[in-house]
Amino acid sequence: MSEQNGAVNLTIENGIGTIEFYHPKGNSLPGAVLRKLAETITSTGENNDIRVVVIKSRGEGAFCAGASFDELIAIEDYPAGKKFFMGFALVLNAMRTCSKLIIVRVHGKTVGGGVGIAAAGDYTFAKKDASIKLSELALGIGPFVVGPAVERKIGKSAFSALSIDAANWYNSKWALDNGLFNKVFDETEELDQAVLELANQLSKSSPEAMRDLKAVLWKGSEDWDLLLEQRAEISGRLVLSDFTKDFIKKFKTKS
Repeated sequence: MSEQNGAVNLTIENGIGTIEFYHPKGNSLPGAVLRKLAETITSTGENNDIRVVVIKSRGEGAFCAGASFDELIAIEDYPAGKKFFMGFALVLNAMRTCSKLIIVRVHGKTVGGGVGIAAAGDYTFAKKDASIKLSELALGIGPFVVGPAVERKIGKSAFSALSIDAANWYNSKWALDNGLFNKVFDETEELDQAVLELANQLSKSSPEAMRDLKAVLWKGSEDWDLLLEQRAEISGRLVLSDFTKDFIKKFKTKS
């Protein structure tokens, strides 16, 4: 995968597996990046040299701009639509089933699938300017695939607010108060220090105890393989609508 098309890299140091994803367009998530990210997360769960996982994105701008509009507008049939949204399902299920605890570092604004990644983290740190938005309904799709992860973390009421108010950003304090973020920091240096401190702490903890804790934390999500596939089918159908195609064309013309 060339860097122009995005990248996913894994580094391992002192029992900490750090996964960094990147795309030149705001760390957006095209299908190839999604599948590589899912594969990499799964591999960390199978690697005995890794005790804890950190997921982050590159740069100082957006943490994640969500789905790739270039790929969305290129989808021409239902199988292609389902396949694209299954990429998000694969990432969330990889995070859910990974035997290692996962820390997510959110350094900037995040949209759609990026909110799903933040929600699927077992512990999520963020920077103060890390506002969030579930913009899918505005596109004519709806946050169907990421919905179970976000609702699990923040509850139905807050998830409803984010889902319905799809045009507006919600700030990091809202995300913190509603449980999406566990801690928020003013400066990048403070954020990185907190991530490192918790990762180091967990790297020295009992792998068996952390594995069993993860299973307890995710109890009730055992049906997600089927559930998220069903949600991908909904999104794969809706993305073909004239409403969605017209919205994306207008958005790309403005940007």
